Amino acid sequence: MTIRVLLADDHPLVVDGIRGFLETYDHIEVVATATNGEEALAAFAAHNPDVVLMDLNMPVLSGLAATEIMRERKPDARILILSMHDSPEYISTALRHGASGYVLKEVPTEEIVDAIEKVHAGERYLCTGTEQMIAPERGREPLTSREQTVLLELASGMSNKEVARSLDISVRTVETHRKNIKRKLGISSTAGLTRYALEHGVLRE
Repeated sequence: MTIRVLLADDHPLVVDGIRGFLETYDHIEVVATATNGEEALAAFAAHNPDVVLMDLNMPVLSGLAATEIMRERKPDARILILSMHDSPEYISTALRHGASGYVLKEVPTEEIVDAIEKVHAGERYLCTGTEQMIAPERGREPLTSREQTVLLELASGMSNKEVARSLDISVRTVETHRKNIKRKLGISSTAGLTRYALEHGVLRE
């Protein structure tokens, strides 16, 4: 059975390289390519591929947004994220948006083919090393109500001093909350906290 693949990535060299090695396999056919999320949606509608190989960071419309829309239009769409980002945030976010799997661009080409086959068969695929990264998140310690409040204020751009003043607590207490929030969420940066808050409805755009 031929697996019909839509390849979406905004880097022409990446597209050419991946398309070239995929087409050396008799059972895989690249039916279309796209350089942004909007093109990917159009190609998805026109070609109805078996598997979409999707980059996360693309212009016009991101891979995450395109993934979500594809799953809304076709709930059984098989979408495999191909990314250079190996952080737990990216991986878990992609899965929450409906991705069927996640594979890093740096893996051997044989693993990408294996991922396509697994996703096509209806399985979830996480490339070597990523399963361990997101495993802690599934059994993650929940945030306390105070930590959720601190997260909201930090994510909205307030400094530690401003949060302390707003909640009538010490700056040191805010720093402790901040450290605990980052530890529980597995997030290392303030930008990551903001992204988490947006994605989980804690903070609105």
